[in-house]
Amino acid sequence: MNSVAPVYGLILAGGASTRMRTDKAALRYQGKTQLERAFDLAGRHVLEVFVSVRSSQITEPTRAAHPLIVDSVEGEGPIVGIRSALAAYPKAAWLVLACDLPFLSDAVLEQLLAERDPTALATAFRSAHDGLPEPLCAVWEPAAGAALAAYQRGGGHCPRKFLIGHAAPLLEPRDPRALDNINTPEEYAQAEDALSPIARTDPMQLTIQYFALMREQAGRSEETLETAAATPADLFSELTLRYGFTLSREQLKVAVNSEFSDWSRRLSSGDAVVFIPPVAGG
Repeated sequence: MNSVAPVYGLILAGGASTRMRTDKAALRYQGKTQLERAFDLAGRHVLEVFVSVRSSQITEPTRAAHPLIVDSVEGEGPIVGIRSALAAYPKAAWLVLACDLPFLSDAVLEQLLAERDPTALATAFRSAHDGLPEPLCAVWEPAAGAALAAYQRGGGHCPRKFLIGHAAPLLEPRDPRALDNINTPEEYAQAEDALSPIARTDPMQLTIQYFALMREQAGRSEETLETAAATPADLFSELTLRYGFTLSREQLKVAVNSEFSDWSRRLSSGDAVVFIPPVAGG
C-alpha cells in the first residue's frame, strides 16, 4: 500500500494585481498583509509553507521574508506556480492557496484536509457562486505534476478546466464566503470594513423574510433573530450555514427596510431584511 504524501503549503503571490492597481500581497487587514495572513493560516495546518513568486519578485520585501518557490517552468498564471512547487518537492502534496482570500478560516482548511482524497490528482472546493472547482484553495497530489505538464503541453493553462477534465472530487464549503477573493479596490474596501474590529457589532435584533425556495429551506417565511452580522452579506453567510441555502448571493437581491440595498450596507438593530430569489416563469 502506498503511503499518503505529506502536505506542504503554497501561497500564490506571483500575480500582477492588474485590477487592484497595487500589489495584492501587501494589502493589510487587522495589522497583517494578505500574504502574512495566508502564510500563517496555512502554517497552522501543514508541515512547511512556501510563497510562490516570479523571478522578478525574489527581493520584494513582502515576499522575501518567507521561504520562496520561484517559477521554474514555462508559461503564465497559477498553473506555473503549482507545477513549480510539485517539481521542487515531488513527493509532497500541496495545499495551494491564493493570497487574496481574506475570509478563509481554519475551519475551511480543516475541512479540506480532513476530506482530501489522496488517490485523486487534487481535491478542491466547489464554488458557492457558480458550482465550478476552486483550484486556488485545493490540495494537489504528487501525481498531478506529470498530468499538469501534459495538460500544458497540449495547450492547456487553466487549473480550473484541468480539475473539470480530470473529475477532481469537489467539497461543499461550509462557509460560502470563505473563498471570495479580492480583485478590485472596491472589493478591498468592503472586505476591510467587514473584517475591521468595529465591524463586529454587539448582537442586534433583525427581522428576516424568506420567499420561494429560501422559505422552503428555512422552514419559515419570517423570523426575528439576534445576530452580530454587520452587513447583508455577513447575514446571508450566517443564515446559509444555518439553513443550507443553495442559492448564491449572485442569484439574489437584498432589500433592507423595503428598499433595495447593497450587500455591504451597514445593518442596524430593528432592520427588516428580505432576500429576494429569482422569479420563476416568464
